[in-house]
Amino acid sequence: QVQLVESGGGLVQAGGSLRLSCAASGSVVPMGWYRQAPGKQRELVADITTGGRTNYGDSVKGRFTISRDIAKNTVFLQMSSLKPEDTAVYYCNGGSYGSGKRDLWGQGTQVTVSS
Repeated sequence: QVQLVESGGGLVQAGGSLRLSCAASGSVVPMGWYRQAPGKQRELVADITTGGRTNYGDSVKGRFTISRDIAKNTVFLQMSSLKPEDTAVYYCNGGSYGSGKRDLWGQGTQVTVSS
């Protein structure tokens, strides 16, 4: 049963923009985005609380914006001024409503930034 579905990845030139979407099904709440580049650990990109409070990884502050559409149970990640070092698989993260956990992951979407 697929609960978090990402879309919007692709290939873009440095300086360009992409918008990722993560749609959740059922009682799952999407909460944020992580990324993992080859040979590196998965790292936080951005997250957002149900109240709208946001948090960003240092490397993306000022360039990426996370937002939420509550009616559609979807979280977005607007990425601007992309750099080659932003190349990674981006994963949506969330949890079941009311569980207090963030233990669910999407399948990931590849973002590749060419120099």
